[in-house]
Amino acid sequence: MRTLIRGVRVFDGERSVPAADVVIDGDRIDTVAALVGTEIGAAAGPVDIEIDGAGKTLLPGLIDAHTHAFEGDLAEALTFGVTTELDMNNLPPLLTARRRQAAERDDVADIRSSSMIATAPHGHPTQIMTADVLKALGTDHTLDTVADSGEAKAFVEARLAEGVDYLKISIDDGGSSGMRLPALSPELAAVLVEAGHAAGLRVIAHAVTAREAIIALDAGADGLAHLYSDVNEEQAGEMAARIASYDAFVISTITYIEAVTGDPNGQELLRDPRIAARMSDRSKATFGREWADIPMHSQGVMNAAHAAAALRRAGVPVLAGTDCTPFGPVHGAGLHHELLLLTEAGWTAEQALAAATGTTARLFGLTDRGRIAPGLRADLLLVNGDPTTDITASRAIEEVWRGGVRRRWAD
Repeated sequence: MRTLIRGVRVFDGERSVPAADVVIDGDRIDTVAALVGTEIGAAAGPVDIEIDGAGKTLLPGLIDAHTHAFEGDLAEALTFGVTTELDMNNLPPLLTARRRQAAERDDVADIRSSSMIATAPHGHPTQIMTADVLKALGTDHTLDTVADSGEAKAFVEARLAEGVDYLKISIDDGGSSGMRLPALSPELAAVLVEAGHAAGLRVIAHAVTAREAIIALDAGADGLAHLYSDVNEEQAGEMAARIASYDAFVISTITYIEAVTGDPNGQELLRDPRIAARMSDRSKATFGREWADIPMHSQGVMNAAHAAAALRRAGVPVLAGTDCTPFGPVHGAGLHHELLLLTEAGWTAEQALAAATGTTARLFGLTDRGRIAPGLRADLLLVNGDPTTDITASRAIEEVWRGGVRRRWAD
């Protein structure tokens, strides 16, 4: 099956093309022909389906760089044009089910995962993985924890046996919100990172303060799972320069920080008919949830926005991620809110879109997606309007392709 999207604006994962003909052939992108002094459709050849792209923008399928996917979440993500989720902590039996779904079905987002996070006994996030939460998730499997170097190596070996795509570690003592939680020591974090790197894995660290972020990066972590939330605007530039010296990346998750600190701004999604009409009742019910059991600085949203701006100026790659869960923030729609928050922090719309497509694909080694180019996987999002100038136009979804399989709003 060959599909031509005629005369469409393209954001290719890095930059914009004002008008192009794009041909999808099976599960791959066949042709991207920019329309500059050429006859429209000249490069297309025979096609089975033709779509008028006038007034529309074609984007790579979005990639959420920080999620936790459970039953129903990957389907909701795809509804909003998120074609890949990078899962950053899950329980093995539940992860196996999500991977099977992604492999066997075309109506759910694809998934990559770290499986379980490495944390100290009773460390974050064990305080939120209560019996009630596990029951709601449909499992009684608990997190493995790491107390010494022997357990650290065994932990990495267990994750490798599960076929993980990267490793995640937790360095969070709860101090940013007045909690006291055990945390991995710098030495133990370094053992985990060394074992992960020896196995060819990227290592991502959960840290929510500047001090914890530096511990993680000193241990050799390749990226941070959150923007640090305790550095004010005056300190942000100095911290960003320090982060830049490590050649690491940071995942944004301002949406998560917003939810945890009780900021109501995220409810704008419920007021946007382009979002609300597609959002599940389960997701709508998560807004307004109490988050007293999760550490976060009280000024976290403002501080994270300053960090995002300063990191951008310092040349540190920042990837768009939400930390979405079945309990909120919400899958799919939450990433569109994250893009808005990044622009409110001073980014251009194109920079925000790159953070949810090409930049994330590059830094996680997803060489077959995140861009619109011949030969790449046909994970695509067609929207009405121009999200490169108005980021909220990413919500005006007309069509989604996942591996070349077309899903229309009418479906």
